[in-house]
Amino acid sequence: MSDLMVDFIVSLDGYAAAEGWPGFWGMEGPEYLDWIASSDEKEHVSLMGATTYRLMSGFAVEAPAEPGLAELTAMPKVVFSSTLTAPLTWENSELVTGDAVEAVRELKQRETRPLRTIGSLALSRSLLEAGVVDRFRLVIFPVITGKTGRERIFDGYPDIKLDLIRSRTFDDRLQLLEYAPTVLDGPPGA
Repeated sequence: MSDLMVDFIVSLDGYAAAEGWPGFWGMEGPEYLDWIASSDEKEHVSLMGATTYRLMSGFAVEAPAEPGLAELTAMPKVVFSSTLTAPLTWENSELVTGDAVEAVRELKQRETRPLRTIGSLALSRSLLEAGVVDRFRLVIFPVITGKTGRERIFDGYPDIKLDLIRSRTFDDRLQLLEYAPTVLDGPPGA
């Protein structure tokens, strides 16, 4: 049986990206990049939606030498989409056109490697709402992108209680926070 982790990089104000800013908001450092490339971070199956698939497969074609892209190309990827058609062009990518929550429940039962989302805000939200997420991990970048930020990560999410499992600082500025999530029916005590 496999565990599922929702995995996001995020600005301090909760955005997944910002107009005009480079990837990682230009703040990735050697310690963080080494951690991404470490062997224990590579041995998993990546789950993503169509938008993330289009973006990341495009990056893999345009800039295959970027940190982490060769590893991502080599690893197994499961793509959930009703708009893409098989066969997918990015190596090691499997398309699932049916219900993502049910497919992930089945994957968790049969897969021995950990499962991790990459980006895919709507997919991650639906998996959290369904209660199939075992861990929720953020790497928070010390920027506020109030004017240029796009793709607010937590909009539309249910209320979730997070129990801290581990934390770490990279390059004296990036914060990793890993939690066990519990979806709530409403505010505690209501």
